[in-house]
Amino acid sequence: MSISENLLEILCCPVTKVRVVILSADRLARVNTLIKQGALKDVEGNIVSQPMDEALITKDNRTIYRIDDGIPIMLAGSGIPAEQLDK
Repeated sequence: MSISENLLEILCCPVTKVRVVILSADRLARVNTLIKQGALKDVEGNIVSQPMDEALITKDNRTIYRIDDGIPIMLAGSGIPAEQLDK
């Protein structure tokens, strides 16, 4: 299930207020690879264990938020620092 365009237009990071966009397929694949390896952590330092079908990323490319069943999970503590994708 994909997130609606109307909802996407109003969403922003709860911490920085930077708007979000859909995470590209190649970056989503990288996220899921890191999850499978147990190497991806959220902003609170918890290991992310649930693979993602969809995700959002802030327009400044700093924070990733998962989308579950078309619902963005945008709690401040659930954000994933995107810098981990480049390691």
